[in-house]
Amino acid sequence: MVVLTSRNAESLAEVERAIRDAGGVARIKPCDVSNSSALTEVIDQAASELGRLDILVNNAGITRDGLILRMSDEAFDEVIAVNLRSAFVACRAAARPMMRGRFGRIINIGSVTGLIGNAGQANYAAAKAGLVGLTKSLAKELGSKGITANLVAPGFIETDMTHGLPQQLRDEVIKTIPTRRFGTVEEIAHTVSFIASDQAAYLTGQVITVDGGLAM
Repeated sequence: MVVLTSRNAESLAEVERAIRDAGGVARIKPCDVSNSSALTEVIDQAASELGRLDILVNNAGITRDGLILRMSDEAFDEVIAVNLRSAFVACRAAARPMMRGRFGRIINIGSVTGLIGNAGQANYAAAKAGLVGLTKSLAKELGSKGITANLVAPGFIETDMTHGLPQQLRDEVIKTIPTRRFGTVEEIAHTVSFIASDQAAYLTGQVITVDGGLAM
């Protein structure tokens, strides 16, 4: 059983259909993850209704780009709230049922930007870098309880966002990637699937870059 949450109910329905078509079962619980109390309630309800909580994937993210001299407090705080604080809140809520079950996989989705920075994205880079510290701290706190915590740091991935980049910029970016291409969402999903599996039981506190070699 997979519980899906997002502000966008339409996107949730698409994912739910894909899970159902693959033979799985999913429930939809719309939520603005920047609302800490609402997010906590969603996770508490999921754990209560399902009887346990095994895997948490924090994948929420927004951008409010701008050079530091022009970046407002609001643009910084909004990105931190969605990209970093929501992960902290979700991990805090998930830790208790995972500890009761003596099992858990916490998987945070970061970015290579959190490792190498990016001009015009001080807020985004700070949030994603914060996820690294959060993940490593959780790995140390929860490891003895059978809970692992790892972070996947994607590079440039073929998404709606990158599809909107001008072709000239795409070509310039590709020149900096050793594999000379953007990654796919399936490649990120396969990495997450492995971390969530029993085969990754001894993997914790790690930052796994899936970026074609960009951040080497």
